[in-house]
Amino acid sequence: MAEATTDAPKPAEKPRLISEADVTKYKTAGDIVNDVMKKLIEICVEGAKIIDLCIEGDKFIEEGTGGVYNKALKGVKMSKGLAFPTSISVNNTVAHFSPLASDPLSSQALAKGDVVKLHIGAHIDGFAAISAETIVIGASEQEPVTGRKADVIKAAWHAAEIAMRLVKVGNKNFAVTDAVAKTAAAWDCKPVEGMLSCQQSQNVIDGKKRIILNPNETQKRDTESITFAEDEVYGIDILISSGEDGKARIEDSRTTIYQKDSSVTYQLKMKNSRAVFSEVQKKAGAFPFNVRALEDEKRARLGLQEAVQHGLIKPYEVVYTPANTFVAAFHFTIALVPAGPLLLTHPPVWYKPELVKAEKELEDDELKGLLSKSLRESKKSKKKAKEAEGNADDA
Repeated sequence: MAEATTDAPKPAEKPRLISEADVTKYKTAGDIVNDVMKKLIEICVEGAKIIDLCIEGDKFIEEGTGGVYNKALKGVKMSKGLAFPTSISVNNTVAHFSPLASDPLSSQALAKGDVVKLHIGAHIDGFAAISAETIVIGASEQEPVTGRKADVIKAAWHAAEIAMRLVKVGNKNFAVTDAVAKTAAAWDCKPVEGMLSCQQSQNVIDGKKRIILNPNETQKRDTESITFAEDEVYGIDILISSGEDGKARIEDSRTTIYQKDSSVTYQLKMKNSRAVFSEVQKKAGAFPFNVRALEDEKRARLGLQEAVQHGLIKPYEVVYTPANTFVAAFHFTIALVPAGPLLLTHPPVWYKPELVKAEKELEDDELKGLLSKSLRESKKSKKKAKEAEGNADDA
């Protein structure tokens, strides 16, 4: 007599670290960031003042996040808004340039041929999508970017595309570090030393798992080797310099972007410091903010001093590579969901090969092979790979 067959019990589903609802919030923030990036690029023209563009960018983000998820849940309104203040860094300025009206550099305007890095971020309920891309003022298909400007932009774009394909479950952070350096070298460029990309989660954009670019010996020793795992989210920041060593230093720009460090506790002594810290918590929460967003700039600057001194608030310093060098940047946010890597931000708005004409191209076969792969493997190719593995084991 044939035995009765019973369906084997299905294994219990592994609890997800990020829910579909969380992914939707990340993607909504990514859509807002993409819309804002398009608007910003339109107004980034010769003669436009950087301070005005930064103010507009922040306004666009607030308007975008203000139009979604407005239903209060159990009487509580969802937090949303800026996840990174608009910063616009030109030529050899690496990042975080967003001046105040009182700053000596507040009159800086964009000029034809400037290599301009736009960096923005939005969050919905603490789930942040952050993006950066590089444009050149006045470039067109008729007048494309050439020379070292083209080299550094090509290097950064290719490095970002390759990093995107290496941030996947089971891979290690230093594989990304090495591939970015190797890619940049194809155009005689270097990643900017010590720049970090971090794991993200709700209300966190600087998590413990990190990728470092072009580390010096001390940084390499201090950076933990990590393995990417399922349901993790990363903000990947690719910054490439046309300089020979990728080193950057602080010059005369005043820091304007800061962030509360949630891991530090300290009782502020001065009344003004406590008032400013309270305003920061209320307006920005866990996310970076520009001093411009605080009520009284002079009082805020004084109040921040004590908080920065004791590590309660960390500065995003404006650093520069040497004069006559250029820095290009691309930043994307990616989730490692069970179906494969999922880009939460959009591809760059401005970049296309017709606008950037470098004399060199990527020659390395391994890197070219990575570039030719789609971000997420199709079910067919996964099945083929498994079959090939099985055949190899039988051989």
